[in-house]
Amino acid sequence: MTDPRTDPGADPALEGRLRRLKIRGWRRGTKEMDMILGPYADALVEGRETCDLDALEALMEENDQDLYLWVSGAREAPAEHLPALDAVRRFHYLA
Repeated sequence: MTDPRTDPGADPALEGRLRRLKIRGWRRGTKEMDMILGPYADALVEGRETCDLDALEALMEENDQDLYLWVSGAREAPAEHLPALDAVRRFHYLA
């Protein structure tokens, strides 16, 4: 039996979500956030990373200027985004 978290092809809805997250990760408004979220989204699609997709989708709704400040630690992030931000930071060793 395949695990849909590690085999996105096993669940077409999950595959679609991951594909949309990958596009959103690479097509941000700023190059800095493309370089932060794009590789992380690639890793999700490839099964090298896992996270709460709802939390990541909510994080990606935020504007890039705020996201960059939160990821870099220059500004405190809202509590609801901390789990997703921590996952992105760990991926890039920014924690």
